[in-house]
Amino acid sequence: MGFLARIPRPRLRPARPRRWRVRPVPALVTAIVLAAGVAVAGWYADRAADRRDAAVRQALATAPAAAKAIFSYDYRTFDESVANARTFTTGAFADEYAQTTATLKQTATKQQAVVLAEVTSTGVVTATADRVELLVYLNQYRRNVTTAGEKVDQNRVVLTLERVDGDWKVTRATAV
Repeated sequence: MGFLARIPRPRLRPARPRRWRVRPVPALVTAIVLAAGVAVAGWYADRAADRRDAAVRQALATAPAAAKAIFSYDYRTFDESVANARTFTTGAFADEYAQTTATLKQTATKQQAVVLAEVTSTGVVTATADRVELLVYLNQYRRNVTTAGEKVDQNRVVLTLERVDGDWKVTRATAV
């Protein structure tokens, strides 16, 4: 026997599957960062919902007076009616309203037309913190020289209101 035969041979152990160890400090840091991210996202969503809800309340408070002013007129005080309505409008809708009422004035005076709009109900279509669309149920009571008595038109209008310099203004009115 030679020299090599006397050297003890190491026993081969069966290979064990390698286990992944979770190191406690990095795992804890990761969990804290994720929890903080979830908390911030929840806080932000709650704040956004609060701002949206406040916008809805303010727009709902403004809509009846705005709708009444925009959709009512009296031939005897036509210019004052239009001026009052313009305080509730802004942007391209204000220009469109001015053009529409300018063409309506002659007919209203000739017909001695009186139209009184009353909001019966409102509902929210969509809402963000700066823009609210409302479905407005509106009755228009009208009388003129060609109509016997008073007629009622039941209308449904989607009013789009936007915050402009802290006030809610109508930027669009769409008949439904």
